[in-house]
Amino acid sequence: MSSSSVSSSKEAKTTVTESVDSLSLNTLVSDTTNSKIPEAETKKLSEIQTIARQANPPTQSSHPSSTAPLENHLKRTSPFDFGSRYLSSTDDVFAWNAWDHVDPSQDSAFVSYANAQYTFQRENAASEFDRKRFNAEPEKWWDKFYGNNAANFFKDRKWLRQEFPVLGLATGVSHAELVRELAAEQGGLSTVDKGLPVINHEEDMPDGPWNTILEIGAGAGNTVFPLISHNRNDHLMIHAVDFSKKAVEVMKRSELYNTKHMIASQWDMASDQLPEGLSPGSVDVIILIFAFSALSPRQWKATLKNIWTLLRPGGEICFRDYGRGDLAQVRFKKGRLLGENFYVRGDGTRVYFFEEDELRRIWSGQLHQAIRDSLVEEEEEAHDRSPDTKDADTQITIAFEIIKLATDRRLLVNRQKQLKMYRCWMQGRFRKPLDTQLS
Repeated sequence: MSSSSVSSSKEAKTTVTESVDSLSLNTLVSDTTNSKIPEAETKKLSEIQTIARQANPPTQSSHPSSTAPLENHLKRTSPFDFGSRYLSSTDDVFAWNAWDHVDPSQDSAFVSYANAQYTFQRENAASEFDRKRFNAEPEKWWDKFYGNNAANFFKDRKWLRQEFPVLGLATGVSHAELVRELAAEQGGLSTVDKGLPVINHEEDMPDGPWNTILEIGAGAGNTVFPLISHNRNDHLMIHAVDFSKKAVEVMKRSELYNTKHMIASQWDMASDQLPEGLSPGSVDVIILIFAFSALSPRQWKATLKNIWTLLRPGGEICFRDYGRGDLAQVRFKKGRLLGENFYVRGDGTRVYFFEEDELRRIWSGQLHQAIRDSLVEEEEEAHDRSPDTKDADTQITIAFEIIKLATDRRLLVNRQKQLKMYRCWMQGRFRKPLDTQLS
C-alpha cells in the first residue's frame, strides 16, 4: 500500500469518528440490514446507495500526481498537502478505500441529493423550543456525551505535529526529525531518507519560545496525550481545557495525565473569564481542533476576544474543523437544523459547518459581517441592534494573520458494498501580529 493510502486510511478511521452523526465506512450497510430502522429511513439509505453506485468519479487528470503509479507515491510529510492520491477519469474509484482532493461538485448525482437534503432540512428545522433547549446549556449535552463515551470514542490525533510544525518545535523536535519519526511510525521511508528535499516549514515562524500551549476543547485528551508522549521540552506546559466537567474528569483519570507538563481544567471559551492560571499574552500556541464548530455563531465574538487576549504577539493558532458540504452535514435528519449550517446531533451536541471564505472573514477582522451572514433573518435584526457587538468592535480590532487556510476534501470508499462518501474539513494556521500591543 502506498504512503498516501496509509495516511488517507488512517485519517478516514480517525476523522469519521469526530462526529456522532458522521458516516462511518459501514454505517450505510448495517443500517439497511437492521430490521428496527423505519421504512422511510431505510428508503433514504437505499437512495444514498443507489446514488453512490451511479455517480461518475470526478476527474483530476490535470494534476501530475494522477498519472504517477500509486505504489510510488511518497510519504506525505508537508503540512496542508492532504495526501497525494488523485482520482483520474481512468481510475477505478473502488480500487482504494480513500482518494484525496476530490471535489463533490463534479458528482451531479451527489449534488442533487445534497441539495434535496438541504431543502428538506430547512423545511423541517428544529422547533423554537428545541433551539432554546440545545443552545441554553451546551455543556450539559457534552457532559452527557463524555459520561456515555468516556475515552473510547475519539482516536488520538497523532497527525497534528505533521500538519502544524509549531507543535513539533514546542515539543523540542525539528521538522526534519519529525518527518523521520512519522515515516518510521508508518513503516516506510520518508522523503528525507530518500534524499529528496524537504521544505523547512519553521522558516515562516517568528522566534519562540513555544513553551505554553492552550488546547481549547481538549475532550478526552486525544491531542494533549500524544504531544506529551513525544515531548523533549522540559519547559513545556499544556493547559487542556474543556467546558465539560466530565471531559476534564476523563483526562485526569488517565494514566497518561502528567502534571509536570499539563493542567486539565473546565473553561467555556465564550465566557467572560480567562482560564485558571493564564493571563493576557501568556500563551504561545492555541490548539482549536473540532471545537470552534461547537459554538453558536453568536458566541464567536466572545471566543475570538478571549483567544486574542490570551495569545502573545507572534503566537499561533492551530485550527481544524468541519467544512460545508461534508457528508455529516448532508445526512442530518428532520428537526436537526438550528440555524444556517448549524445543527444539533442526536446526542444534543451542536456542530457548525464552515466555508473557507467565511473563516477568512472570521479570523481576519470581518467578524461582524461573518456573524450576520450566519444568522437567519429574524436573528440579523437583533444582532444589528446589539450595542455589545458595536462596542466590542470599536474597543479592539481582532484581526489575525492568515498564515495558511485550506480545504481538505476526501472521498472515502466502502469497496465491499461499492459506496462513496464525501468528507470535507477546514484547516488553518492563524497568527497574532507581532506588532500587537498587549492590553
